[in-house]
Amino acid sequence: MGHKHGINRNQRILFPEVVDDYIRNENPVRFIDAYVDSLDVEQLGFRHAKAAATGCPPYHPGDMLKLYIYGYLNGIRSSRQLEKATQRNVEVMWLVRQLTPDFKTIADFRKDNTEALKKVCREFTLLCKKLDLFGGELVAIDGSKFSAVNHNSRCYTKAKLQRLIKDINEKIETYFIRLESQDTIDGTVEIGRQDSFYEYIANLEAHKTELEELQKALNESGETQVTLTDPDSRLMTTGKHGNDVCYNVQIAVDAKHKLIVASKLTNEANDLHQLHPMAEAAKEVLEVAHLNVTADKGYYNETQIAECEQHEVACYIPEQEKSQNKALGLYTDKDFSFDSTSDTYLCPANQRLTFRFQSIKGNKEVRVYETPYCRQCSFRTQCTRSKSNNRRIYRWIHEDNIEAMRERMNCHPDIARKRKELVEHPFGTIKHWMNHGYFLMRGKKKVAAEVSMSVLVYNMKRVMNILGVPALLAELRALSVNALLSFSLFIYRKFFCLDNA
Repeated sequence: MGHKHGINRNQRILFPEVVDDYIRNENPVRFIDAYVDSLDVEQLGFRHAKAAATGCPPYHPGDMLKLYIYGYLNGIRSSRQLEKATQRNVEVMWLVRQLTPDFKTIADFRKDNTEALKKVCREFTLLCKKLDLFGGELVAIDGSKFSAVNHNSRCYTKAKLQRLIKDINEKIETYFIRLESQDTIDGTVEIGRQDSFYEYIANLEAHKTELEELQKALNESGETQVTLTDPDSRLMTTGKHGNDVCYNVQIAVDAKHKLIVASKLTNEANDLHQLHPMAEAAKEVLEVAHLNVTADKGYYNETQIAECEQHEVACYIPEQEKSQNKALGLYTDKDFSFDSTSDTYLCPANQRLTFRFQSIKGNKEVRVYETPYCRQCSFRTQCTRSKSNNRRIYRWIHEDNIEAMRERMNCHPDIARKRKELVEHPFGTIKHWMNHGYFLMRGKKKVAAEVSMSVLVYNMKRVMNILGVPALLAELRALSVNALLSFSLFIYRKFFCLDNA
């Protein structure tokens, strides 16, 4: 039996008469086309939404947006690659109606419409809400590091600058010693070799001056590091890859369908200050009065948790063990039980620690409890390292919020366990399946637009998998009809009813 053979390249064949015949009804590009057409690009703030009466006609922002959504959905983010796709990809030809903008025009669209692109992401999130795809009960929050357009060698910390300046001083001293030794041994030094030594020294001195200027600017700014290519990015720990210049991307994921309800870009290396802002952003989108939120230990910040609890956000966050006493085998604060009725603590020796005074500890307002029984207690060596003072318990004035979360964690440990399957799945999809683990633009404002595009296409892909493209198109048409009817009713009531009155 022979091999399979293709057709004769010189044979005449009949292709479909129209490009639309190449695109099946369930193809995602049909939804991209319908969704972008439903947007008011002028209201969203896109440039060239209204064409000028004179000059070269611009591309419609809707067509450029369709191109970018298709590209991000299929792992094509480079403007040059998108330009090639318009010339050889049948789906793209159908989507943008065989328009072929050059790479510079494509790149400028993304650069010039950062705020509008963020609004498009929010519009799709609100569409998901209208389609009842959010549960609005449990949200998982997490952050992940995405590489910035800044090589590690172009990032300087105070310690790195001190080390580099020290190394340059040592090299300069070494060159001078070599020059002096040549003078002593030979009496003369070859002119060419001497000139090369002085050239090396001059180059080192120039580099040293640059580093000293960076060091001065860093000290004046109060920052801990400076990055030259993308000044907004920061050197961060990235787990298995060690250290890399990155941004920290935060997302809040709804538990019902693992859709992202809120996102945020920050250059803070840790997640300690992100819990409350992300929880509030999720509440605003979901429009709920009460919300359950789960996150990992990196979000354990008592101040942030208390703020959440005071704004009807119930937290489920594993507690970090920071007590030095536990490592030494001594009793910790958790071994003392608080009685809110009597406002006292019961210690392991069954003695009551009563309130003594209020103070400030670690920038927190605390209430101090102790008992005079400590001096004759047989458990003293297991309780405190102090030989003269009694054991004290410092209770934060908002400690009841932390205790409420601790009790919830004990009653519902399954909620915290759901975190991984909820929030790590979107990051895995965005980074590995879509290949969006690094940014192409520089500056926090532009990079935030890239994050919005990644979130948009992730949610879009999820929704198309959940509902299917034909059903989603039907829902989109139904929403458009309802909006038109509502607008018509508003006009009727405003004008006709007013006339009758």
